[in-house]
Amino acid sequence: MDVTRPTREIGAELRGARCRARLTQAEVGEAVGYSASAVSRVEAGRMRLEYNRLLAFAAFLGIPPDRLTGTPVPGPAKVDTVRSPADEEDAVRRRNLLTGALAAGATAALGAPAASAASGAGDPAAPLEDFLFRLPSAAPVPLARLMQETASARADFRAARYNALGRALPCLLAAASATREETTGHEREKASLVLARSYVLAAELALKQHSDAAWAAADRALTAARASGHPVPVGEASRVLAITMRRSGNCPSAVRLLTREAGDLDAGQEQTGAVRTTLMLTAAYSAATGKDRTTALDLLDAAEEETTRHEATPSGLFTVDATRTQVDVYRIGVLNALGVPDEGVSVARRINIDSMPTPERRARAWTDTARMWHALRDSRQTFAALRHVEQEAPQEVRRPALQALTTDLLYASARVPGVREFAARTGAISA
Repeated sequence: MDVTRPTREIGAELRGARCRARLTQAEVGEAVGYSASAVSRVEAGRMRLEYNRLLAFAAFLGIPPDRLTGTPVPGPAKVDTVRSPADEEDAVRRRNLLTGALAAGATAALGAPAASAASGAGDPAAPLEDFLFRLPSAAPVPLARLMQETASARADFRAARYNALGRALPCLLAAASATREETTGHEREKASLVLARSYVLAAELALKQHSDAAWAAADRALTAARASGHPVPVGEASRVLAITMRRSGNCPSAVRLLTREAGDLDAGQEQTGAVRTTLMLTAAYSAATGKDRTTALDLLDAAEEETTRHEATPSGLFTVDATRTQVDVYRIGVLNALGVPDEGVSVARRINIDSMPTPERRARAWTDTARMWHALRDSRQTFAALRHVEQEAPQEVRRPALQALTTDLLYASARVPGVREFAARTGAISA
């Protein structure tokens, strides 16, 4: 039987149900016979489910089947337990795309991304996925230019220009890798630092899109960071690697990695102290996701205390700033993860989100606020926060997690004017 709802819309519905049930992708995958990475692709709308497999997801997640299929289910259906060939179909599609991309961009140079990278218009991480394991050919470039291009990529991330970042990263990574291989001594350390921070950006982008590329990018970031000998990129890379661990359901390991790396940093130095704070914040959220309230709140309080040491001047961190406002945003997220969103209302009311330095961070703050109101079943406040996300960073609201929240709001019992138009405009449903 054909399924009439678009794949991306179905994925958003599934992710919303999984998040409400507080299940990991690995847990859902184990129940329905898929890997966690396959569930991730399904939720991102990059993998089509056959009808019987769709019914298996619906049964496990408690979703009425007709909400997924778009058509009434004609009586009891036997769920096929044989693994779907969709994984193989997806692999063939990706191999074909990769072959074409490499043919088009085999000699791509820094600043001239392969033409096929435009395929990432819908999914900013798509070019990264296609190139990550076989970077386009590139020649070494002067370190000054490489650092300039990396700063430009960082600016794209902080401004939430994810499509531009996804197109630029493959060639940036290729050029940074080639440059490092051709240098020695202190110059090689500098090139390793640039490569590490480029892979941090790649991991950040992949995490936002729930892409499997996050694991590889984070691991490579940490390897390059350690080769650089600089503690700041080591901390930044450890942070994104820990997030991938948390996303896979391994919260305790993520907390251990983060607290160990934080313990190795000097809290008295401006930059290392700021990195230490961000590691503690990420560890707090990871502990909360694992339902360890005591550890989560202790880490939050310690991070807040440390912001007094380095908030007076810009920390210069790559993607997250260690400020008191940032701590408050994380506190809302921690309380949401602990299942006590009502405790975050007073925190949300005291935050001046407009004071945050980048569109990406402001959008993230509004996202956590939207999740808080959604957990409290206040649809109007949830929608208002989502509108703020869109105003700050239009590409941010197209992330799979935000589309899942939008779809859930669309089908909530309390209808809010404008939600359907918002869902269509932001790609959560077909226009």
